[in-house]
Amino acid sequence: MFSIIGTIIVGFIVGLIARALKPGNDKLGLIMTTLLGIAGAFIARYVGQAMGLYTANEPAGWIASVLGAMVLLFIYAMVRGRRG
Repeated sequence: MFSIIGTIIVGFIVGLIARALKPGNDKLGLIMTTLLGIAGAFIARYVGQAMGLYTANEPAGWIASVLGAMVLLFIYAMVRGRRG
């Protein structure tokens, strides 16, 4: 139970940092920011495993998680830009 809450809190912090570092105005709510941070951490972990930087059960670092979330932000902005 506490690991889920911890994941949500870390995801929210990572999402906020990624939104602060990425230029432009991203109109995302708290839930989308949290999901973006969690997904960014997962992407960073799996890319790091594929590159041999992390082992199977080792979490990605803060910097890698923020970079993963920023990549997702750029993709989200591109997809949203095409629709609008």
